[in-house]
Amino acid sequence: MKLTATLAAVLATALAATAAQADTLQKIADSGKITVAYRESSVPFSYLAGAGGPVGFSVEITNAIVGAVKKQLNKPGLKVDLQAVTSQNRIPLLQNGTVDIECGSTTNNSVRGKDVQFAINYFYTGTRLLVKKSSGIRNWPDLAKKKVSSTTGTTNAQVIRKYSKDKNLDFDIVLGKDHDDAMLLVDAGRADAFAMDDILLFGLKGNARNPAEWEVVGDALQVEPYACMMRKDDPQFQKLVNGVIGGMMKSGEFEKLYNKWFMAPIPPKNQAIGLPMSQELKDNLTAQSDKPAM
Repeated sequence: MKLTATLAAVLATALAATAAQADTLQKIADSGKITVAYRESSVPFSYLAGAGGPVGFSVEITNAIVGAVKKQLNKPGLKVDLQAVTSQNRIPLLQNGTVDIECGSTTNNSVRGKDVQFAINYFYTGTRLLVKKSSGIRNWPDLAKKKVSSTTGTTNAQVIRKYSKDKNLDFDIVLGKDHDDAMLLVDAGRADAFAMDDILLFGLKGNARNPAEWEVVGDALQVEPYACMMRKDDPQFQKLVNGVIGGMMKSGEFEKLYNKWFMAPIPPKNQAIGLPMSQELKDNLTAQSDKPAM
């Protein structure tokens, strides 16, 4: 009986600690700061374009969320820390409390949903290929038994492995530590194509040393939603984040922000990506779904 009581006490303590960690707004209030994640090369979502801090579509959404946190906590002078993350470490850094929210180019899928909570989906994309125009590669079958690069820790790497196996294409898959690194593998001739979300490929192409050398090709292997990530079991913070994103979608501010980053010229080269809003995203401005990819 004594052992049972002791075990119950240990479990209660552990549950209390978990609940405290999940209360992001309380954590922020107690520490006097919020730490937000950013990506260094996820154009046009979150990226570095010069000596200043990160810029992009997702960065502006993050800034709106930070503004809502300051207002709800009545802390206009709240300190905001920036933390660079990669595809590989973004989920662990969120889970262990290093960062409080990540809005970038993260796919909302059911596997990740076991570890983190996703907000309303704010973009939809598919895995395609970035190649040199001189390569002659037009679609996935052209890469049979050739080297295909992708980025460590992404769903894209898993998608192309499965596709290669299912179609008996025998890709030789090489992984870069980030998107710039994976593209460099192609530029250096160490891979024949870079497989990644098509929107990121368009962004990387636009910022390349010579954009005219590159092109995005191939069928989209699957459609996946992007969304901001939060820690699980934190309904209060989830409500705040979804309130900000949903409010932007309802007011028309979201569409203006989309046009700014996807249709108009963007830094650092002042070139436009020129990607109109997909039908999936148009529909979600009304539905405001956080449904994951499978």
